Amino acid sequence: MLGLELFFKLLVAHAVADFVLQPEAMGRGKNRHSDIHEQMSTTFPKWYYWLTAHALLHGGFVYLITNSLLLGVIETVAHCCIDFAKCEGLIGFHQDQALHVGLKVGYALAL
Repeated sequence: MLGLELFFKLLVAHAVADFVLQPEAMGRGKNRHSDIHEQMSTTFPKWYYWLTAHALLHGGFVYLITNSLLLGVIETVAHCCIDFAKCEGLIGFHQDQALHVGLKVGYALAL
């Protein structure tokens, strides 16, 4: 697979996982500071479940596209760290997305 084709597939998968497959409950629930945790019942999953599930979805897509377990695990950990930093207010939305896309560039170049 050519680097540009691989990058495009990874970028599409990122868009699907970050925007289509991330319901409001996950988007708000992965942030430990979100008011959704007070609004919902005590059975509502803790923030770290939402964040882990979201990161695993991204890592799973990277694994399925690249057939590399290592890159899938790297993506899972990196996505979790980047989104945590965004939820903590350490980076903004644009920096968050730039870091995610930068990883995809790196994967495409590495393979």
